[in-house]
Amino acid sequence: MKSATQIGLKKTIAMVFVITGIFTTLYLIIGTLLPQLPTILIFCILGGLFLLPAEWFLMLRQSKKNYGRYSIKVALTGQEKQSIQHIFFIAFVLFGIAGIFSFTIQPLENALLLTFREKLLLFLPIGFDWSNIEYIKSFPKNIILATCAVYFIFNVFAGPITEEFFFRGYLTAHNNEYEKWTPVIITIIFSLYHFWLPFHNIFRIFVFLPMAYISYRKKNIYFCMVSHILCNLFSTISFIIAIVN
Repeated sequence: MKSATQIGLKKTIAMVFVITGIFTTLYLIIGTLLPQLPTILIFCILGGLFLLPAEWFLMLRQSKKNYGRYSIKVALTGQEKQSIQHIFFIAFVLFGIAGIFSFTIQPLENALLLTFREKLLLFLPIGFDWSNIEYIKSFPKNIILATCAVYFIFNVFAGPITEEFFFRGYLTAHNNEYEKWTPVIITIIFSLYHFWLPFHNIFRIFVFLPMAYISYRKKNIYFCMVSHILCNLFSTISFIIAIVN
């Protein structure tokens, strides 16, 4: 029998995709209407104002419903303490595995989806292609520096921390009826939730599944959270270096 604390897969999918659907729609509209700003800056600002607060709201509301007060307890259900040294050691191993996938899986996926990506980008303003470094470099220096600072804070800390509490904490614990398949299911949902970056789903699944599985087995979301931060830190620094050079 399903536990009273379980959300259910249908509700989980609806909840996640409604939030990211609204967010991505706002991002596309505002990004089109404000060509004076880099779309990646608009994305981070909107993420900080809507996407992440929506995920925190759902966790806080569920905690209030389950435990009688607003907290992040629902994201820490069933968690067990692990030493900081152990967490960081495993996180760096997982980061290394992610690096291997970035040289193997990601190029294959990019090649597979190249035609689809090019056709889709034809319908969007140039700014929605985040790989177009020259586009971002065309903005005034103060806007470039602001973009780098906001993107660093959002992509390295605010985003990964919130997503791990939400997906690997809250949603995983409250869909635990699927047992060993739970991290697989939540990882797929997490990957597909990135409507704004639809070209890296296979790569994201390969990268985050080992992280999610270890966090699930060891009952500690910080394995995945630290790994997630390390991956985003590397990609963000690489992005910023390309922009400022």
